[in-house]
Amino acid sequence: MNKEVSEVIDKIRKFRKEKKISILTLSVESGVSRSHLFYIESKKTVPSLETLAKIARAMDLKLRDFFE
Repeated sequence: MNKEVSEVIDKIRKFRKEKKISILTLSVESGVSRSHLFYIESKKTVPSLETLAKIARAMDLKLRDFFE
């Protein structure tokens, strides 16, 4: 996994924690399975842009927020 992908994943977790959203709640709101979110945050899998967009919408973020 390259550095940029790792940083995006770190931001997902950071935003989720800041907004006090559980993985279960994010799963329900985004339509991404809880296990897939867990694997993303554990850096065991790389999310697609479509998955990132779902996660961003569920947290009231823009996709670009993960890349800034």
